[in-house]
Amino acid sequence: MEAESKKEFWSWGKSLIVAVLVAFIVRQFLFTPVIVSGESMEPTYHNNNRVVISKISSLEHFDKIVFHAPNADEDFIKRVIGLPGDTVEMENDKLSINGKEYPEHYLDPNKDALLEGERLTQDFEFIVPEGQLFVMGDNRANSMDSRIFGSIQEDSVVGKVKFRFYPFNEIGNPK
Repeated sequence: MEAESKKEFWSWGKSLIVAVLVAFIVRQFLFTPVIVSGESMEPTYHNNNRVVISKISSLEHFDKIVFHAPNADEDFIKRVIGLPGDTVEMENDKLSINGKEYPEHYLDPNKDALLEGERLTQDFEFIVPEGQLFVMGDNRANSMDSRIFGSIQEDSVVGKVKFRFYPFNEIGNPK
């Protein structure tokens, strides 16, 4: 009887060790949860939203990413606007990348709140250096992004946002 107990204990122990090891590898190298801090990505994400990022995804224009902030000891979440070699231009609230205009429908709620004649984003032109990215928050009036600190190093990217967790209140209904 005692030998069977030891055998079962060892079996459970091995299973637990394997589970912890797999969870560590997945979180360290593939996916990890992140809590959004601040208002710079509103209306897309709000303070304390929970998202999961992929650490192995390739990046494209308009992807939402988490990266190590160049001017702070924290991670930021922003939208990739410019890739290496791109010329990013904003004129009269219209975004152009390499001379092609791109609509930013995700900004519509913020633009709707503007007074007549007011602009969401000031005009600028920026050429993204090789190995770097140009990022901006969706809440353009309240975002510390590449317009302030310049482009970021590609290797500062922690991961690409894949999905958001929707929190539940105490009775199990989505908030």
